[in-house]
Amino acid sequence: MGRPVATADTTTTRRFRPIAKEPRVNDRIRAREVRLVDPDGGQIGIKSIEEARWLADQLALDLVEVAADARPPVVRLMDYGKYKYEQSVRAREARKKQTRTVIKEVQFRPKIGEADFEVKRQRVERFLGEGDKVKCTMRFRGREVTHPEIGAAILSRLAELVEEYGEIELMPRLDGRQMTMVLAPVKRRDTGHSERRERDEEPADEAQVPAVVEDAAPAPEAGPGGGDDETGSGE
Repeated sequence: MGRPVATADTTTTRRFRPIAKEPRVNDRIRAREVRLVDPDGGQIGIKSIEEARWLADQLALDLVEVAADARPPVVRLMDYGKYKYEQSVRAREARKKQTRTVIKEVQFRPKIGEADFEVKRQRVERFLGEGDKVKCTMRFRGREVTHPEIGAAILSRLAELVEEYGEIELMPRLDGRQMTMVLAPVKRRDTGHSERRERDEEPADEAQVPAVVEDAAPAPEAGPGGGDDETGSGE
């Protein structure tokens, strides 16, 4: 009989994923001496762990091991709870700033009715308004594929109707029995408000300026006979 072949047991190494290691804090620090750093990053010096803990208690701060491999380990005085909160806020803000591209698909048929087309058009506008790209797919059946111009006309009409919300990123292209067109969202422009704002900011016409000056001028004094010049009674 052959000698049994020994196999390595790798089940334990594949079962768990590595987890980000958190620093040792306060009583979890095992070193007898540490290089102590103040909250602003200044060097305090090498202190015993008991003295470092006493100083942390006096300042109502935590001891956080920031360089465990150093000899002696580097420990910093800080408000660890506040530090972790600020880290989570920064991470959340970074995730918000990340751009996430989502492509939604809306399918059409060459023989689509007007009511169905209107429903799908509204769906495309909603997706574009939410900031997502839209893949418009025209599916052909049987001999419909011999007239791709019908599908291209429907997609072109769709692009014209939703041009306020999106623009063509990929022109209609036939691939087998389907034609695809990709629309990308555009920033909506408030043209009505901008036009009104421009009209409000326009200077008055030159023909109107003298009239305003005349209205602001003082009224002429009455003549000897008490007549009013504006009515032409002195003539």
